[in-house]
Amino acid sequence: MSDETLETDYLVVGAGAAGMAFADALLTHSDATLTIVDRRHAPGGHWIDAYPYVRLHQPSAFYGVSSMPLGQGVLDSTGTNTGYYELAGADEIRAYFADVMRRRFLSSGRVRYFPCSEYLGDDRFVSRYTQASWKVSVRRKVVDTTYVEGTVPATSPPPFEVADGVRCVPAGDVTRITERPERFVVIGAGKTALDTCVWLLEQNVPASSIRWIKPREAWWVNRRFQQPLALLPESYRGMAIQLEAMAQATSIEDLFARLEAEGFFLRVDPAVAPSMFRGAVISETEVDLLRQIEDVVRLGHVVRIERDEIVLDEGRVPTNDATVHIHCASRGLMRRPVRPIFEARQITVQPFLWGFVCYQFAMLGAIEALLESDEEKNRLCPPIAYWDVDRDYLRAFLATLANERARMAYPTVANWAKENRLNPFGGIGHHRDAPEVIDARERIKRYAAAAAGNLAQFIKTNAGL
Repeated sequence: MSDETLETDYLVVGAGAAGMAFADALLTHSDATLTIVDRRHAPGGHWIDAYPYVRLHQPSAFYGVSSMPLGQGVLDSTGTNTGYYELAGADEIRAYFADVMRRRFLSSGRVRYFPCSEYLGDDRFVSRYTQASWKVSVRRKVVDTTYVEGTVPATSPPPFEVADGVRCVPAGDVTRITERPERFVVIGAGKTALDTCVWLLEQNVPASSIRWIKPREAWWVNRRFQQPLALLPESYRGMAIQLEAMAQATSIEDLFARLEAEGFFLRVDPAVAPSMFRGAVISETEVDLLRQIEDVVRLGHVVRIERDEIVLDEGRVPTNDATVHIHCASRGLMRRPVRPIFEARQITVQPFLWGFVCYQFAMLGAIEALLESDEEKNRLCPPIAYWDVDRDYLRAFLATLANERARMAYPTVANWAKENRLNPFGGIGHHRDAPEVIDARERIKRYAAAAAGNLAQFIKTNAGL
């Protein structure tokens, strides 16, 4: 079948959180038309494939699109998130993005949506299930939200060999096990593995029945300092804690030690030096729960699983047919070479500040709509690679400090940020007279410049590492 021709201002490739946040801001601040193409059957990106017990690691209030709130803005009263603002689960997030697409995007009359379609490049896409194909006449730009897209265990095979007869399942499939295993082996050190261990323990699986294979130890951000609304002053205090530690630290190791002493960073095993930093957020209650697991294997990555043993980079451990091995070892977010975000015919969505993905990708949509020059847009939003090791935290935080002042010098951008619901500190003005906010504000003013200088020096000194 020959291509059907479509006309649109923007062709958005991907209907995940990045594409939805970007498109929503563009709809709000321009009269542009958008065509959204996604290979999945529904909007939501990796949430469509996510394991059923996954929840956001940041409060719902900071997630989604600017124009429609996610969640009810209430505090959890049970579970490991007790006392903190709600964390949406996979079902709620999928329903939310479907609602955004239906009520916000399609009802506007300016969005066309093509699920189950594969973008081929050269402004062309095809249906995954029929012979239909389309050629798009793009008046403005193609928006690529897939450049740094990650993988999840549900859609990627294990990065190790599995012998015939070995019971090995991705994280999501552990909920569908029908035969009671004697032991569980959780493979991976990231958030998926952490969530899986927590979920098993919450199902009353004895900690002695869980083996956790961790190639690396990770730093985690304490959820206490990632809170909105009534708890926002504590988050603001977290910013002051970071800047003061950065200004006073004598080395990268000393910086992390200071932030751990303040409770800003957490680690599960205090005896093991972390080398991984993905920026995931957890609670102290989760850490206490995870410390119950004593059978932790630190012999590098799994190479293969045989019927009677697990072979790792640096050794072997026994296993048997009564054990379920849970694959949580996907690559995660891509760390591809950075490239300009804004170009003449294309926008390549990449992170440009520390944390809060929906906020920064919505900001890209607003900046595209509100500013004229791609040169100015790129000056305000120089991309950074996703964080993976502890030093990446320094680079990402310094990028945030270095460019925030430039962005706030543009009144249209500053006003957008101030009023945007996704901005983690957008509502701090409501707490301006709170003693802890006054104290944090003074500390931020006192230490910000020295923190930036110290971070730059640490990065320069450790550039080759």
